Amino acid sequence: MIVDVTPAGLRVLREVAERGTFTAAAEALGYTQSAVSRQVAALERAAGARLFDRHRERTRLTTAGRVLLRHAVVALDALDAADRELRGLEGGRVRLGFFPTAGAVLAARALAAVNREVRVVTREGTTPSLVRALRGGTLDVALLSSRPPHRSPDTDAPPLHVEPLLETHLAVAVPASSRFGERVTAAEIAGEPWIASPSGTDEPLLGVWPGLPGRPRVAHAVRDWLAKLQLVASGAGITTVPPALVPVVPTGVRLVTVADVADEVRRVSLVRLPGSPPPAVDALAHALREVAAELTG
Repeated sequence: MIVDVTPAGLRVLREVAERGTFTAAAEALGYTQSAVSRQVAALERAAGARLFDRHRERTRLTTAGRVLLRHAVVALDALDAADRELRGLEGGRVRLGFFPTAGAVLAARALAAVNREVRVVTREGTTPSLVRALRGGTLDVALLSSRPPHRSPDTDAPPLHVEPLLETHLAVAVPASSRFGERVTAAEIAGEPWIASPSGTDEPLLGVWPGLPGRPRVAHAVRDWLAKLQLVASGAGITTVPPALVPVVPTGVRLVTVADVADEVRRVSLVRLPGSPPPAVDALAHALREVAAELTG
């Protein structure tokens, strides 16, 4: 019976759904993998249904799993709220997730604007990981990047609330002393050494101009975007960035546009679960809108 489900089991359900594997959920919770497996087995017995489809690289929720997760999020949030109230903690906390390049300017400026009224905790991640965190209830809101045709970041129900904040065009960061002018062609940059994020099943190769002829030569694999820009300044290679990073571009780096191909448009959206957001989320969303307006103004 579902009444036999424990809070620990629900937390395991949420972590496996968010992290994508039993191993990653065990690491996040400080459990052994066998303990996670036992909790999932107990949940499935109580629910009378299989909750996960086990695949080689990733574990995905079944329809029954998504139903239980939706209610688990509500139950765990209520327990967490009760715990905070019993311990006398103030409300007003917002859990914000963002894609890598959003942290340096957009998120940082918005947090500075609300730091007196809202306590914000942040997490950087890929779009799939942030969407799973929203669905799992461990994030309240996320900044996500998309390219045309800008579809919803997932197909689960209920549909996520997606609010576009700004649109920007991808640029190429080159050393200030490089031979390139303000505009380059795809052929000119195709053979350059590139500085890119390591790619994986959850994350495409970021940092190389999309659709270049031939196979790009990735000289450095770096996740941190400010580290990428410092490597560009040192002459180690080139990378792609959104112009929104201009305020934090280090000395020795300049941005150039690619002239002979279609613009690479990126949209930044504020994404959350549907429904009326609490005041703290509203306050942060308002700050993010104002920063986005400044960056596009």
